[in-house]
Amino acid sequence: MVNQSLSFSKSIQTPIREVYRAFTNATYLREWLCDIATVAPRENGRLYLAWNSGYYVSGEYISLDPDKKVLFNWLGKNEPFATQVSVSLTAKGEKTLIELLHSGLGSGTDWEKISKEIKHGWESGLENLVSVLETGEDLRITQRPMLGIMVGEFNEEVAKEIGVPSSKGIRIDGVLDEMGAKAAGLDKDDVMVEVAGMNVEDWASLAGALEKFKAGDQVEVAFYRGGVKKSTSMTLSKRPLPEIPATQYELADLVSKENANIQDKLDRLLANLGESEASYKPDPKEWNIKENIAHLIQGERYTQMWIEQLLGNQEHFSDDWEGNQHPAVAATAAAYPSLADIREEYRRSMAETVALLNHLPDQFVAKKGRFWRISTNLLEGTSHFDSHFEQMSKLIEESRQKESLG
Repeated sequence: MVNQSLSFSKSIQTPIREVYRAFTNATYLREWLCDIATVAPRENGRLYLAWNSGYYVSGEYISLDPDKKVLFNWLGKNEPFATQVSVSLTAKGEKTLIELLHSGLGSGTDWEKISKEIKHGWESGLENLVSVLETGEDLRITQRPMLGIMVGEFNEEVAKEIGVPSSKGIRIDGVLDEMGAKAAGLDKDDVMVEVAGMNVEDWASLAGALEKFKAGDQVEVAFYRGGVKKSTSMTLSKRPLPEIPATQYELADLVSKENANIQDKLDRLLANLGESEASYKPDPKEWNIKENIAHLIQGERYTQMWIEQLLGNQEHFSDDWEGNQHPAVAATAAAYPSLADIREEYRRSMAETVALLNHLPDQFVAKKGRFWRISTNLLEGTSHFDSHFEQMSKLIEESRQKESLG
């Protein structure tokens, strides 16, 4: 029997146009509801949403009345048949009233769990929508605990090199001070394969395993250290978040100051370094100093591309990260063959990122969720640079030791 429905209402202090786009644009949908989205907001247009937990929804838009109503079909994973979602929007002074009706749900034992999960999903989703549109904060991030790790590239070749008997998992590239992973004894090149009894094969499955927990909770973690599988109890850490600046100019200034510190640190490390030392590789598969800097340049370019996509409401998405793109790093290193050349390109790429921030239009900054994402990403610290700084320091030490030994 199909006669069940769920209704929800929320009042948001946001213009009705922005709320309408939150249900009809893929970038907006990823900011508050799901992890992956692709939509075609027109009659009979596609609607596909997916979550890191493995749940997904396919459907199509039935009708759209701009800034007033959105109607679409909803067929979730393992759900017996499609249901229907109606979103009605009403302007109430400076606020927008959302009335959402999810109808056509079945009854009986098969639908009891499904209905409960759908109800929880809309309740938490709409709560997050209010937060994202009013303050910018994504509650899925601010309330999600952290392990305190940096994730490294991992595939069959890497697994073989470090002696791990599985090519599925999360390879730790470094651990952060005063956070759960380091306190639990995890270290570089450990490969996590289970968290809280759930298999962890990639970043998406790790996020799915953590979504039910909060900071302070303890979880069991299984990992490989070389060929030996170990387990330990870990206390999940609270996510440290930077203070979000009020304007794009303040953000640009903060990033510029951080970049200046990075460049100063790099200048001191590379002072009087010769080309042979900058090209030194202890192993053909490892990056030399110039390739490390090329990778950092690629990071700046990626950041610029991501911001440009957000400006156009066309953010790309991917199913998984396949690791560092070595051909791109090699190409950048080849295009700037001397240490001086590649150092100057790194400075210029950083300056271009800052210039892009200074040129963000006010109407973009007014999209609080969008600006919050950029700010938290750019102000989260220098752990990525620090890991490469450490690699470059070791390369210099090794090359000089080799030279001294003749």
